[in-house]
Amino acid sequence: MVKKENFQRAPLVLAIAAASTLTPQVWAQAETDDLSAPPAQQIEEVMVQGRLRDSAEMLISERLDDEVVTDVLGSEMIGRVGDSTVAAALRRVSGLSLVNDKFVYVRGLGERYSSTTLNGATVPSPDLTRNVIPLDIFPTSVVDSLAVQKSYSADQAATFGGGNVDIRTKTIPDALTYFVELGTGFNTETGGDALSYNGGDDDDFGTDDGTRAMPGEIAAAMQRFRGDLSVENIRDTLISEGQDFASAQEALAAAQTLNRELALNLNRDIAVEKESVRPDTDVKGSVGNRFYFGDNWELGFLAGASYKSEWAESERIQRSYGSPDERTDTKNESTYSVNLSGNLNLGLRYGDEHSLSATSLFLRNTDDETSISDYFNENREISDGRGFREYALKYEEREMTVNQVRGSHSVGPQTKALVPGGMLDWVPEDLTVDWFYSDSEATTDIPNQVSVFADTVTDTGTGETISSTVSTGSRSADFRFTELQDEVRNYGWSATLPLQFSTSFLELSGGFARTEKGRSYKETQLRLDAFEVTDDAPMGAPLDEVFGDDNITNTDNNFVFDRAGGNKQSYIAATLTDAVFGKVDWTFRETWRVSAGARWEDYNQVALEWNPYSYSVDDPQITDDPEELLDATYVQDDVYPSLSLTYMGSLWAETFQLRFGASKTAVRPDLREITDAIYIDPITDEQIKGNPDARPSEISNFDVRAEWFFDNGDNLTLSAYYKDITDPIEFFELGSSDTNVAREIINAESGEITGLEIEGLKTLGFMGETMDSFFVQGNITLQDSELVAGVEADAPTNPVREMTGASEYVVNMLVGFDSPDGNHSATLGYNVFGERLYLAGRNGAPDAFEQPFHSLDLTYSWYPTQEVTVKAKVQNLLDESVDIERQGVTVFEEAPGSSFSLSAQYQF
Repeated sequence: MVKKENFQRAPLVLAIAAASTLTPQVWAQAETDDLSAPPAQQIEEVMVQGRLRDSAEMLISERLDDEVVTDVLGSEMIGRVGDSTVAAALRRVSGLSLVNDKFVYVRGLGERYSSTTLNGATVPSPDLTRNVIPLDIFPTSVVDSLAVQKSYSADQAATFGGGNVDIRTKTIPDALTYFVELGTGFNTETGGDALSYNGGDDDDFGTDDGTRAMPGEIAAAMQRFRGDLSVENIRDTLISEGQDFASAQEALAAAQTLNRELALNLNRDIAVEKESVRPDTDVKGSVGNRFYFGDNWELGFLAGASYKSEWAESERIQRSYGSPDERTDTKNESTYSVNLSGNLNLGLRYGDEHSLSATSLFLRNTDDETSISDYFNENREISDGRGFREYALKYEEREMTVNQVRGSHSVGPQTKALVPGGMLDWVPEDLTVDWFYSDSEATTDIPNQVSVFADTVTDTGTGETISSTVSTGSRSADFRFTELQDEVRNYGWSATLPLQFSTSFLELSGGFARTEKGRSYKETQLRLDAFEVTDDAPMGAPLDEVFGDDNITNTDNNFVFDRAGGNKQSYIAATLTDAVFGKVDWTFRETWRVSAGARWEDYNQVALEWNPYSYSVDDPQITDDPEELLDATYVQDDVYPSLSLTYMGSLWAETFQLRFGASKTAVRPDLREITDAIYIDPITDEQIKGNPDARPSEISNFDVRAEWFFDNGDNLTLSAYYKDITDPIEFFELGSSDTNVAREIINAESGEITGLEIEGLKTLGFMGETMDSFFVQGNITLQDSELVAGVEADAPTNPVREMTGASEYVVNMLVGFDSPDGNHSATLGYNVFGERLYLAGRNGAPDAFEQPFHSLDLTYSWYPTQEVTVKAKVQNLLDESVDIERQGVTVFEEAPGSSFSLSAQYQF
């Protein structure tokens, strides 16, 4: 294609020229993005100077070529800064902040307003309660680049709020290449012995070997007793099955015995103990090659894998803002994490006109958590000398499997020569047809999640625990089994026809896409309670003894096993979206560019409560009530326009661009949010109430961006944006006890966000020859948000407030160094976000705000040879903690500690 060829060439020349002014003796290796691109020209003995600086400039061309506002972060920059997950890496992009170490907030909008695609295709989420993808599951080792599109274009899905993050996986190399990397590390908060328990033999591979799985005997009993394992129902079932008992007392005794025998099938090897912590282990590797056959055929592959295991310890303290000295919750937690990934890319190309590529990706992210929480509430305060304790075990295994196929085709001279008789001569040679098919699945499995509740005797002054005894009564132990399966099929095609005129260039494009998504969530909650015991002393023993066979089967003790829960935790949901789009992109005299498009989407959604343990017509597993089915269904049919205007020139710099964009988009409720069930958010541990009446938000987007690129490689970008949101979907606090925090999903009346982004790169050679090897790159975002709660909110303290998670400022700065001999480089990265609303209060209760977190990270790399890299990095050098304040009271604090790591890589 000849689209803006002369203009696009300028930033590439500038970037190469700038890179060639720093240091000699660093070889440049060209690598194409995929097999759809023509082979790179081989240039002999070209020296590229400045490893980090070059990586900061290498993606400028793509950014300039996009008709909408897009920021791109390359793998070289990610590697040099030292971020290990996509979530952490995206903190470096202007206007982005990270929440819960998983979710990215783009331009002050919550995680629901940002979407994620993998190589341009929609993929499922392994998150239990959200449609959005937790980005910590993607290791940066599989990433080639991250593209953050901040303004909407019609070729994107209409569910566009703050922006879309496209994760692009590594692609086919030009020639044989391979690398292996070994690393280790530790965290300052983790050392010595950590909390743990006996798990399975395959825990080091991040998967349970069946030790924690629901026993088959209990699953069979669920069917036999119709989901009700109570002693009374077991007795009634035994009688209905025809078993003969001499008396009612004999029937009851038989039912009690069977109830206890069922409890014995649970994995009760749950004693919390100390385990020696091993240093982190980090192993990565890949191999790839490209083969040429004849003059036109190319075949390539890239295969890679990674394994990482690490321990983390933390102490989390929560306080009641009304009684911070009397009502606290101190949680000590140890987490053993295992992360596995594997990827395989295949590519086939015929000349410059046809290419096929296939990508398969497997991710596994497992957290094995063990914690002890000591807490006091309105029922027992510190000064009472009595408190509560909870032992918790949680093994969460998340997996994602993605299989994608993509193709790009044009009918050029090479193709036409293959067809006799000139049958294809009528087809424009520049017409390109692209298509894709993506089939993916995400699962989350939490087997045998255990909570044991205890009563404690404590020091009346400090709250320190003196003794602990497992509670008797209706709250002893909880065993929970959770399964999530999320499947997405996404496919479509697009056609592009470029037309070249004497003074202008016109590109016409259009296409179709379909997204099919199905999700099932099943939760089974079992309770094992000691209503009475003859002797309290054994209840203070290790947990495996408290719930040992002798205690449970002792007829003098009254242990009762049953299924708990309100039958509304499980659900099934599905969405179907058909979309058609069209765009016109016109460039005049390589100075003005107008891109306009529209997307029509037909969106269908259903979410239904599911009771998998219902076995009667009167109480079906899925409702058959027509009104309830209608309420559970949502259909939306709308058109979403986009407009972009760009001026291209040389104002104050060799390359200058001024962009303006406007669009209309929508954000829809998550699948679980449109049921009226109350569930526990696994991230915040808060009760969340859904809302079947929740409506999609409509967003009007406006932005302006000015970009200057100078001939020495320096650049400066100024962006301004405004978003007007109708019916924004927000969390509002619900009335609850002092012990619990509850939220509900509500459509507020309106929301607005106004912001300014400033970003740039500056070499420091003007400060003297010594500073030639240094540069500064960074961005600052300043923004203001306003939310009008409206009539649906329940007595909000502040009817007009800022939006949840929105900061008044976000700062990302990098100071880079490349030694003159090319053997050393270093990066000092700084990130901070301004105070942001965490929880909006109600009935006069104050709002809670997360306080700024000043993150300072240092990465140093040594290149002893062309093939070997030794890297050391330190994260959170300032040893900052996460703090949330409410009316001047710190109601939450957690210290993540500082992390140190060392790795060595050999790459050919």
